[in-house]
Amino acid sequence: MGDDYCTPLTALRADLKRAAAKLGGSRLRRFFDCLRSPGVHAVTVLRFGQWAQRLPAPLRWPLGVVYVVLNGSVKILWGIEIPRQTRIGPGLYIGHFGGIVVSGLAQIGRNCSLSQGVTIGAAGVGERAGAPVIGDDVYLAPGAKVFGAIRIGHNVKIGANAVVHKDLPDNAVAALVPGFTIVSMKGNRPVDASDAGDGA
Repeated sequence: MGDDYCTPLTALRADLKRAAAKLGGSRLRRFFDCLRSPGVHAVTVLRFGQWAQRLPAPLRWPLGVVYVVLNGSVKILWGIEIPRQTRIGPGLYIGHFGGIVVSGLAQIGRNCSLSQGVTIGAAGVGERAGAPVIGDDVYLAPGAKVFGAIRIGHNVKIGANAVVHKDLPDNAVAALVPGFTIVSMKGNRPVDASDAGDGA
């Protein structure tokens, strides 16, 4: 999972391809729209930082300074905070800027979509401490919060402002009720929020 899938540059190509696919218009228009997209800026800086970490020390240190400046600019200008330590698979898509915070301890699979106001955070103490491990093809709607040492399955949709602190199985849809509840699943029985964390 995460950056084990491929090199940072290969992942960046997948990120950019996915961002361009979300945009309409001609190829030239999509190119310029990508250039001005805060989400594209954020993933480009993320992948640059991950690439720089892999270089020999004489190159890693000066490029690390460049990364720190660029990453700080993304935080200040666009309100997107994703440390390069975060393991994220290719195809990351960030549709809008603002209030996006991802823990450096989190792991995120392929083709994840992050909306504005999303938090993927570490929580807990002792053996319960940790950050989410998120599967492939997961969508987090505006304001969604996912935190703690939990597992989010593949093809999961987390609704606007839902707060998820327990495991979610594959193909689940979680919605604010408040907190969260699974409102549908494909191919399995409905699962209540009370047993969503029992392991799926």
